[in-house]
Amino acid sequence: MNATPATNIATAPEVGQKFQRARELVAADLLEVNRLILEHLQSQVPLIPELARHLIAAGGKRIRPVLTLLAARLCGYRGRRHIGLATAVEFIHTATLLHDDVVDESGLRRGNPTANSVWGNKAPVLVGDFLFSRAFQLMVADGSLEVLRILSEASAVIAEGEVAQLITSNDTGIQEEDYLRVIRAKTATLFRAACRIGAVVAERPEEEARALADYGEALGIAFQLVDDALDYGAERAVLGKDVGDDFRDGKITLPILIAFARGTEAERAFWRRTLEELDQQPGDLERALEILRRRGALRETVERAAGYGETARRQLERFPAGPAREALSGLVDFCVARAF
Repeated sequence: MNATPATNIATAPEVGQKFQRARELVAADLLEVNRLILEHLQSQVPLIPELARHLIAAGGKRIRPVLTLLAARLCGYRGRRHIGLATAVEFIHTATLLHDDVVDESGLRRGNPTANSVWGNKAPVLVGDFLFSRAFQLMVADGSLEVLRILSEASAVIAEGEVAQLITSNDTGIQEEDYLRVIRAKTATLFRAACRIGAVVAERPEEEARALADYGEALGIAFQLVDDALDYGAERAVLGKDVGDDFRDGKITLPILIAFARGTEAERAFWRRTLEELDQQPGDLERALEILRRRGALRETVERAAGYGETARRQLERFPAGPAREALSGLVDFCVARAF
């Protein structure tokens, strides 16, 4: 995408290295998380591990469990509880992906066929339920009511966000605050919870737990804003799904809301036809891209993401400088600089 990087945001050549350094810092813990994931995918019903492995083995950067591991390290935790909880976070995330792909009728996830495109809709929904159950088993095994409260509340909010998105789909009349409420629920909530539990297991003061939670929420919003911009401005190899899927599904994201607000009546009529009525004709995606660029909607979306990224980075200032804090700051660059 053609966007000017905001101050303190790394550009594309640097960002992969920053994310890799963050993973390397918790590499031993991440190996344990991956081992625990495979262990808890076991089932006497062969389709369950087969289907779950299809998505988990497809790649994924493990951003959310990495956040839990890094947050625990930042807070000086030296025990083992963060391993099981990072695994629970990844199971919650994977379950929501399975459900999302069914709802969105997606054909690609991380560049590979989605589970629903291979097995149909019923099995992925049920295996998603299985993964949620595994996540709750791990939470119960941890034994902390506070951790259980944080992750169970996050799971409920994520589900609410998905339903809210379903309700607001194909409605060009929604407000930005409605859109932000949806992405805060469906994406940022799990980022927030993943970071907060790192402080909880380390028994750090509430102000530190809240700072990490606020870091995670702002990071999650930035991550989703960039994803929504990339749907119109990335290559398929980068996006891991078909470019323009949001347009074809009639999803109302921030780039659309910005372009709609700044557009002419003819352009608004175009958005209503293509997104509300889903009356899409050859060349409409190309016209959508042209309007979005002309109205500065993609640039504005990425700039907003960079702003949330800086909000996230500021939350780390109360923690001592060191490798963990540097890694968490680097994840801000990773989440935002994907757009550049």
